[in-house]
Amino acid sequence: MPPVAREGVFEFRVYAHEAAYEPPHVHVVFGGEQVRINLNSGEFMEKPPPGKEGAIREAFARHAAEIRRKWDEIHGARRRREGS
Repeated sequence: MPPVAREGVFEFRVYAHEAAYEPPHVHVVFGGEQVRINLNSGEFMEKPPPGKEGAIREAFARHAAEIRRKWDEIHGARRRREGS
């Protein structure tokens, strides 16, 4: 699936085939690495690499609404509420 947003080296991806028990989240892919951000809390689901946390947070903040819209489009608003 193509990225829903890009900024610098960061690609934000929402995948259609995710486990139903996981909260709404976005995959942030960069330089052969990946972390996930919980869309309800804005918190990382894995520890980001040293020196990347601030840049990822800033990029995510600028694209959060766009990412949330895409997540709802793919997974539906019902599942979003369940993951809250």
